[in-house]
Amino acid sequence: MSARRRRPSPKTAALLSIPALIAALIVGALSLGETDAQPYPTPGVAATGTPGTPGTDAFPAGFESAGNARDLLATIPVRGRAPGTGYDRVARFGTAWFDVEKNGCDTRNDILARDLTEVTTSGGCRVLTGVLDDPYTGNRIEFERGEKTSQAVQIDHVVALKNAWQTGAQALTDDRRRELANDPINLLAVDGPTNTQKSDGDAATWLPPRRAAWCGYVARQVSVKAAYGLWMTQAEHDRIGEILESCPDQQAARSPLAG
Repeated sequence: MSARRRRPSPKTAALLSIPALIAALIVGALSLGETDAQPYPTPGVAATGTPGTPGTDAFPAGFESAGNARDLLATIPVRGRAPGTGYDRVARFGTAWFDVEKNGCDTRNDILARDLTEVTTSGGCRVLTGVLDDPYTGNRIEFERGEKTSQAVQIDHVVALKNAWQTGAQALTDDRRRELANDPINLLAVDGPTNTQKSDGDAATWLPPRRAAWCGYVARQVSVKAAYGLWMTQAEHDRIGEILESCPDQQAARSPLAG
């Protein structure tokens, strides 16, 4: 016959509940002021929800304004995505990377030198080391050139080249497509794995994990598509419009190549 389990007295029960009450009070205190916070999506996952306040990278330094990004968005045609038939990175957009600015340095090194700090170089162009405050994740990345280390920092085409191909770049000349692939407003030094996970996604399917980058990110896409006469899908156009509503003064950037 099993022993009967004794029920604790009211006084004992009250004492036993004190640790649980303290824990609840601590959790409640920690959560104060965080009711509006929204978790950041993991890298490679389309971000959802309301974007946060634009960060200091909202407008790329060193570029001229092309006007209000929302106004420029309204000028971009909306059409369906064309088939990807015939897309080839090298054949259609040229071998990476060209010296499109004719400063003696190829585009990859130009962008690394622009976006990294504490840069060391060889021969005046070749970036050997530097530090990236990644705009997509907010992480600080130590860059060191090398066969196994260089890919920690990649150069992202903000408007992916395959996306460009399927939204009007097929009609551009070879020279114009090469300019698009090397245009500084379309290029950012970013965390390598995050860039890989983005693939050729547009704003309707992928946004940077760091919400503070959203306004500047989509403004660059608007800038590029307007500069090169590309269109957007309805979903892409709508998502960018939603984001820019949170930063109505966001400026677009003028391309130094496309005029």
